[in-house]
Amino acid sequence: MKVARTALPEVLVLEPELFGDARGFFMEVWNERTFDALGIHDRFVQDNHSRSQRNVLRGLHYQLRQPQGKLVRVVSGEIWDVAVDLRRGSPGFGRWAGVRIDDEGRRMLWVPAGFAHGFVVLSEYAEVLYKTTDFYAPEHERTLLWNDPALGIPWPLQGDPILAGKDRRGVPLAQAETFD
Repeated sequence: MKVARTALPEVLVLEPELFGDARGFFMEVWNERTFDALGIHDRFVQDNHSRSQRNVLRGLHYQLRQPQGKLVRVVSGEIWDVAVDLRRGSPGFGRWAGVRIDDEGRRMLWVPAGFAHGFVVLSEYAEVLYKTTDFYAPEHERTLLWNDPALGIPWPLQGDPILAGKDRRGVPLAQAETFD
């Protein structure tokens, strides 16, 4: 598996080896030994699958208690995926990393616990699968404001984003509950 670091060293772009021939392809998406060798020792407990149309922006979400690490991949379409460091003691606190991932490149994004996560759909639609290291706990979910000027994330939007109510009501970094 190829590994590339992003602007935040803990957020990794992972590219599994692809084995293809005239029939199609095969790739190993997750293997505990491979991830252990990369220093990712987290246990995954839940798989999620979303389908969204162009310009849907989901995020920036995190769970204050029961924080989730996420292994994100796109099985159809293209997204721009973003992670924001919310660990107060980190040198990267308040910084973000953004990566395009799609079904053609087969790259995945590892977002550790302690980061907010979100994405915007760049293609007509996208289907995103992500494994999480803890269970969804709506009572602990928080939303960081996707367009907070303090973050300065240049979302590659084509017009106004399509947002859920919770994403419209996100809070700016200065008011966000963060990790110690």
